[in-house]
Amino acid sequence: MFLQAPSTEERQQLLQEIGPLPLKGMAWPKWIKLLACGVLVFIAVQIVQTASGPSAQNISPVVAGSIIVCFMGLVVLARYMLVSETCINETGIQQSWISKREVAWEDIQFAKFIPLVASKRLVCFTGRGRPVIFQAGTRELQIAFARIALVYRRKK
Repeated sequence: MFLQAPSTEERQQLLQEIGPLPLKGMAWPKWIKLLACGVLVFIAVQIVQTASGPSAQNISPVVAGSIIVCFMGLVVLARYMLVSETCINETGIQQSWISKREVAWEDIQFAKFIPLVASKRLVCFTGRGRPVIFQAGTRELQIAFARIALVYRRKK
């Protein structure tokens, strides 16, 4: 299948429709962030209760260490969810994450907007390697993602 990217004029029109650039917003909705923090607090309470209870003596130190390492990994992921930001500008789309996600407008072959319950996502296919996925935690970003997907839809 031959994929045709939008012309420069179509891309410029898209950027004007999106509004004043750069458009920045949180990558994850507030309720997801609160849910993630709530789950972490629940897990932490369970770990403390187990560690301070009589059954703590029966737990292998290797298992206890593994649980703590996994919990710390969840804390790191939750931290990045709390501070991650998505930015749409004249050069492309960026999102701060554990490693920075970015794609230039010229590199996008097509894009698909996926409105999941937990997060609204824009999947950008570049033709080289894996697709780049961006999250939109604000209404403005979600609308911009839908517009981008319309302009960068598959064309035959």
